Amino acid sequence: MSHAATPAFEHPQPDNSVLLLVDVQGKLARLMHESQAMIVQQKLLIEACQVLSIPIVWAEQLPDKLGSTVEALQAVLTDHQPIIKSSFGCCQNPELMAAIEKQAPKHILLAGIEAHVCVWQTAASLVARGFSVHAIEDAISARQANNKHVGLTRMRQAGVKTSCVEMVLFELMGGATHPQFRTISGLIKAASA
Repeated sequence: MSHAATPAFEHPQPDNSVLLLVDVQGKLARLMHESQAMIVQQKLLIEACQVLSIPIVWAEQLPDKLGSTVEALQAVLTDHQPIIKSSFGCCQNPELMAAIEKQAPKHILLAGIEAHVCVWQTAASLVARGFSVHAIEDAISARQANNKHVGLTRMRQAGVKTSCVEMVLFELMGGATHPQFRTISGLIKAASA
């Protein structure tokens, strides 16, 4: 499925975006650079997307070997089921691509691990398919800070837009008159407490 190129300045909207959560699993997730801060931001992003009715697609890499998604995220994904993959990139998995394309999004909000492997390969393939991909930097990590840096650099070179959780949430709302502004602001405050 090919999409028209999306201008760099076009903000994602709740009705044209999907959150894709990649492989935040088991002991590996706890080995990430600034792991706890990353998980807090991922949880905030998930909760805010639920409030804004943004579809969430949830990937797990061979959970029988790597373990399931960390409990803090599973606790807020109770209405969702992970889609199991063995390929590093999500786009090589037909079930994951079907789940994404079913929503007909322009924008993919991308979070997960590791920046230079599964997240990078997913981002590159999504851009090649014409999606506007937003790498949510504070919700992405790798075991080594340098690998996160290299992964995000390659993503930018491939045309991925970089963002952070607060930035994308305020883009999605567009203004303080948004009906969910107070709720989202409360989630942000709670996450930074």
